[in-house]
Amino acid sequence: MDIRRLTITDYDDLVQLWSRAKLPFKPKVRDSKKAIAAQMSTNPEFFLGAFDKNRLVGAVIVSCDGRKGWINRLAVDPDFRRLGIAKALITDSENMLRKNGIRLFCALIEEDNTLSKKLFKKCGYVEHHDITYFSKRDSDDV
Repeated sequence: MDIRRLTITDYDDLVQLWSRAKLPFKPKVRDSKKAIAAQMSTNPEFFLGAFDKNRLVGAVIVSCDGRKGWINRLAVDPDFRRLGIAKALITDSENMLRKNGIRLFCALIEEDNTLSKKLFKKCGYVEHHDITYFSKRDSDDV
């Protein structure tokens, strides 16, 4: 397995991976090719992919607000799970954020995603029950 930076040429493979992994995405706006290309041009190192030969089998999008690093959109192909790919992507994400001066790493996980919760706990993350997540969206596609 090889972990490398994703480019916009990997977009179709990324969307297919998200579909195989049953990761919801918004192809009309937030996750459109145009939106992903713009994000990649701003922070190209924040898009990581795990490859088995030339097949994209795992991916993560990292973001940073200057204080916290966020591990987003972590997905692994169902045929390649339980091989350490997600853990490797988390580790590489943390290392990349450290190089950018970030020492606090976070992830938002949907309540019913018990496998992801177990993975992040195994990687040393602490689940918090003392905060509530709020969001405001201009549309359902955002």
